[in-house]
Amino acid sequence: MSRPAATRAVRLLLAEEPVRPTFNRERRAMKRGVFPVAGCDEAGRGPLAGPVVAAAVILNPKRIPRGLNDSKKLTPGEREALYLKICATAEVAVAFGCTARIDRDNILQASLWALARAVKALPLRPKLVFVDGNQKIDCGCDCETVISGDALVLSIAAASIVAKVTRDRLMARLGAAHPGYGFERHMGYSVPEHFAALTRLGPTIHHRRSFAPVAAAYGDPIKGCGEAAVPLLPV
Repeated sequence: MSRPAATRAVRLLLAEEPVRPTFNRERRAMKRGVFPVAGCDEAGRGPLAGPVVAAAVILNPKRIPRGLNDSKKLTPGEREALYLKICATAEVAVAFGCTARIDRDNILQASLWALARAVKALPLRPKLVFVDGNQKIDCGCDCETVISGDALVLSIAAASIVAKVTRDRLMARLGAAHPGYGFERHMGYSVPEHFAALTRLGPTIHHRRSFAPVAAAYGDPIKGCGEAAVPLLPV
């Protein structure tokens, strides 16, 4: 016999646990005899100014820093602290896709080039690399793509932190070199302060002329944002 509706137990919905990256994919590869295993990610595809920065990281399975997460989910202070721990315990390399390359090849190809360059610059040659997104890179070893990889794979999360901190530090220096643009605050992204500076001061050599707002500031014809497909350049 069922209980009256008034006395039935109420089933509470528990809040979902936040998704955090794990070392599971790396451990599975290691059990197959595949090592070293790297993760790579980039920072700065969307901004109007500055390079795109790629990082590649091989974590030491015995010395993984606690608190690794997608760089977008961390505060600047947390990223800085983890950056130091990653550099002290892991193999790390970075590469830059400069503004000239972005304007010549488009931002996607410049990002893929920088990712491949970062992997090839690692002190140890990896046998497998996990890359964030859905585009494989030509890096001289096996490559597996992982969509939202910075939120799922620890090695990619570590790379996302290194790339973000490296780029933020660079943009802070550009802010000091070019007062009035606010690079040290918005990191080159499309925000009202940046648009106002473009109107007031005009573009710098660090702005991406292939991006529509910058092209408009130069008075160039608008040709889109450089997303046309072109062959991947050799590293």
